[in-house]
Amino acid sequence: MVAASGLAPPRAAAVCPRTRCFPRTSFLRFAPPVAPPPPQLRCCSSTVDDGVVSAETSKPRLPRVVGMGSKLVGCGSAVPTLSVSNDDLSKIVETSDDWIAARTGIRNRRVLSGDETLRGLSVQAAQRALEMAQVKPEDVDLVLLCTSTPDDLFGGAAQVSTEVGCRKAVGFDITAACSGFIIGLITATRYIKGGGLQNVLVIGADALSKFVDWTDRGTCILFGDAAGAVLVQACSADEDGLLGFCIQSDGNGQKHLNARTLNDDSILSKTNGVPGFPPRKATYSCIEMNGKEVFRFAVRCVPQSIEKALEEAGLPASSIDWLLLHQANQRIIDAAASRLDIPSDKVISNLANYGNTSAASIPLALDEAVRSGKVKTGHIIAVSGFGAGLTWGSAIVKWG
Repeated sequence: MVAASGLAPPRAAAVCPRTRCFPRTSFLRFAPPVAPPPPQLRCCSSTVDDGVVSAETSKPRLPRVVGMGSKLVGCGSAVPTLSVSNDDLSKIVETSDDWIAARTGIRNRRVLSGDETLRGLSVQAAQRALEMAQVKPEDVDLVLLCTSTPDDLFGGAAQVSTEVGCRKAVGFDITAACSGFIIGLITATRYIKGGGLQNVLVIGADALSKFVDWTDRGTCILFGDAAGAVLVQACSADEDGLLGFCIQSDGNGQKHLNARTLNDDSILSKTNGVPGFPPRKATYSCIEMNGKEVFRFAVRCVPQSIEKALEEAGLPASSIDWLLLHQANQRIIDAAASRLDIPSDKVISNLANYGNTSAASIPLALDEAVRSGKVKTGHIIAVSGFGAGLTWGSAIVKWG
């Protein structure tokens, strides 16, 4: 049974059935053997009451099939209702619509307001992805929430999974900022290939507006909030939709883009004579970015990453139907397309409407492209994410 605290009481130490593991002494007598209690399965049910399910009511798990391929079969997205234009920002900081658009390509961004939450956006995006994929929530095995700005410091994947109705799935967060969705996507395919999972929900969601210094025109003009999701599904190896990938990181670049923790000295009124104790209360700084260095990093590393992914896929750049990069800056997108010799009509960009939405930017743009009929089944897409850490990664994927 489970105690009122929700934890099972400790079991008695196991005793070897033949020797009983007792020393042979004259003063020790053996107790008659006691029949063990019937086996119980813990926390295996779809609904949890007291945490114990009898073996008679449990259903055998289907055997896992490893070595499977994976394909993208559904996508969805959600954005906040409040739209903030460049003209709106010009009333807060010294800037203008022309200045921002010329340097970034951004004209509007969406920002959480009222009772909106990142979890709510994530749930909406996930539900729409499942609807397109025609997959029931209870058939999802794993939920990956790619975010650096969860509503809860301990993560939000479990709550999102529960609210969507994925009652059989395990959920956890992946923190890699603007590279998060790419890393989450590749992680999903590895769980399918190596773990035999059938359906993995990958959600990219961020609300960087909460960590922006709205008096700093170098950063406040860039970021917006959103969520996007894809459903990755197992398929036969010869139908594998992940054709090649490349992921990398370099911590030396962290100084160019970060949101570090700060310590609040104001609560240290009494230390009781112990230096450094109690620990100082931590809070996060606003986003700090060296724009020139991040730009140089992106225009150099992103094309190289895509080229490595194409090499693994055994494909030339000319085979790409669409180029979809993290929506950070239109000049970065244009520079990467130029290096790869990909024409502008094959580049997916919605940066002007939403700004940099971090881990949400790729699935958000993908969802709009699929629902508009631009991306069709069988199209090959080169996707690449890059950002804080510094981290970056690319994947060559086939839609559908």
